[in-house]
Amino acid sequence: MIDFLAGAASIMTPELFGIVLLGTMLGVFVGALPGLSGSTTAALLLPLTVTMSPIAAISFLGAIYCGANYGGSITAILINTPGDPSASATALDGYPLAARGEAGRALGMAAVASTLGGIFSVCVLVVATPLLARFAYNFGPPEYFALAVFGLSMLGAVGGAGALKSLIAGCLGVLLATVGMDLTTGVERFTFGIPDLSDGIGFVPVLTGLFAVAELLDQSTRLDERVERHPLTAAKLPSRQDFRRSGKAIGIGAVMGTAIGVLPALGATTAAILAYNEVRRVSKHPEEFGKGAIEGIAGPEAANNGAVGGSMVPTLALGIPGSGTTAIILAGLLVQGVRPGPHLFNEQPEFLYAVFSSMLAANLIFLCAGLFMAKLFAMITLIPNAFLWPAVLFCSVIGAYAPNQAMGDVWTMLVFGVVGFFFRRHGISPAPLVMGLVLGQLVEESLKQSLIIFDQSWAGFLGRPIALVLFTVTAATLMAPVLLRAARRLGALRASG
Repeated sequence: MIDFLAGAASIMTPELFGIVLLGTMLGVFVGALPGLSGSTTAALLLPLTVTMSPIAAISFLGAIYCGANYGGSITAILINTPGDPSASATALDGYPLAARGEAGRALGMAAVASTLGGIFSVCVLVVATPLLARFAYNFGPPEYFALAVFGLSMLGAVGGAGALKSLIAGCLGVLLATVGMDLTTGVERFTFGIPDLSDGIGFVPVLTGLFAVAELLDQSTRLDERVERHPLTAAKLPSRQDFRRSGKAIGIGAVMGTAIGVLPALGATTAAILAYNEVRRVSKHPEEFGKGAIEGIAGPEAANNGAVGGSMVPTLALGIPGSGTTAIILAGLLVQGVRPGPHLFNEQPEFLYAVFSSMLAANLIFLCAGLFMAKLFAMITLIPNAFLWPAVLFCSVIGAYAPNQAMGDVWTMLVFGVVGFFFRRHGISPAPLVMGLVLGQLVEESLKQSLIIFDQSWAGFLGRPIALVLFTVTAATLMAPVLLRAARRLGALRASG
């Protein structure tokens, strides 16, 4: 409790509170812009955090994450275009409500449900992360290798693309993590004689290219699109009747969102969609969903913000990102020289509790912003793309060049911008590649350390119970779709016979 109070007190300093406020408002701002998601903005602004203290840097990125997940609901409700992918399910009932002239009611419920889901997940984060970290004290290199392999096996569920596409992208990320000098042998790998690659491929140019530049290229192919806009309106606090109808939906969304967020690689979009389906299933009026049901806003919004805190649990306790955005936050930690893991709770408890407090503050800030400034944020959608995207490109180039002041990083950013655009054209999410890149280093380091411990014998893993359990879970995860298809075919044959 003393550590939590110390962390909360550090956030109350004018400098750190100002950074959290700025991050939250930026998150809501970009979340309300179709195309600029929280992950894109976190990647774009990651270079700015290099000069900050570790607490300020991660609080800033975490506040962007919290704010963007709410901000996406503004455009989902008003123009049927989610500003952030996590708000996709919100559009299903939010836009019909706006079409009936009840946009203010929808925006108010989105703000309140998002805040409640976010606060619930932060409370779980405060309780669960130390417990998970305490368990992780039993981990050595073999267990971390097994855990990283499990995290990679979950990449098939990321991004909504086919599992095979996501796994291929994740494996490409792991391969990219091997570029540069092998710290064990001193041999350069995959550098092709290019000096800039000797130290490996940097996180910042890759993330900026995959998210910001790729989005710019994708938007350039849709300049002539027009969207129907409903009149801008102020948010309204939900009525007592709306709370009665939506209380169960908010509870389901908060719990499901947090639980799904804890699982590596799933993230807020998956949480929102699953929560929407579950809320509709238990509703007394399922026929109203898709036509303007207020529960259809409350459930997904509580879930996508609940997933924010949930996804930070494995990120901070184990160093395994819970979503694409937390992979960027993890990269920000590594840039700051902070290695997530159980040791942080003994060595830097104030750092962690300051991060928790900053996320709690971000949820309260965007509640106020959502209720009193929703109309202002909705006006952001009126910014012409002809002004917006050149500014994004300019910031991307500066952001890629600034950390190392190397033109090689700019070229890397542009190359990965094209790669990201190619991914989008073929329905492949860039998130698995980012997570593979982040986890790749952990996979390689922990495997080499394990083989040294086992005297180069793979049989040594058989004597580590925790590693065996994780390998078994990984195998079950990969084999589950195949076994389910086989069971369905067997059932169909029996039925026909």
